[in-house]
Amino acid sequence: MSINLEQQDFEQQIIELLVHAGSARSSALMALQQAKEGNFQQAGVLMEESRQETRAAHIIQTKLIGLDEGCGKLPINLITVHAQDHLMNAMVIQDLADNMIDLYQRLPVPDRQTV
Repeated sequence: MSINLEQQDFEQQIIELLVHAGSARSSALMALQQAKEGNFQQAGVLMEESRQETRAAHIIQTKLIGLDEGCGKLPINLITVHAQDHLMNAMVIQDLADNMIDLYQRLPVPDRQTV
């Protein structure tokens, strides 16, 4: 590799991106479940955890994009694509969870138990 990043370090960065993105997704889905059960404070805590994990993944992603400089300097393989896919899915799930949590909060309390 002709950049300032060893192959092992590159792979470690991709795995970390994948782990942070997966954690972001999981926390957002758990937040949605908590909101469905009417536990909005816990849902808020979990959504904040999700956002923190997304920020950590974004830091790694931005570093890698900067190293690549849009010139194909970094190898693109299945795990790299998988990590990017996880991050994008986590971000979509966060957006949807935020909106669904807002909707759950607007429901009358008795209707929440039947949702």
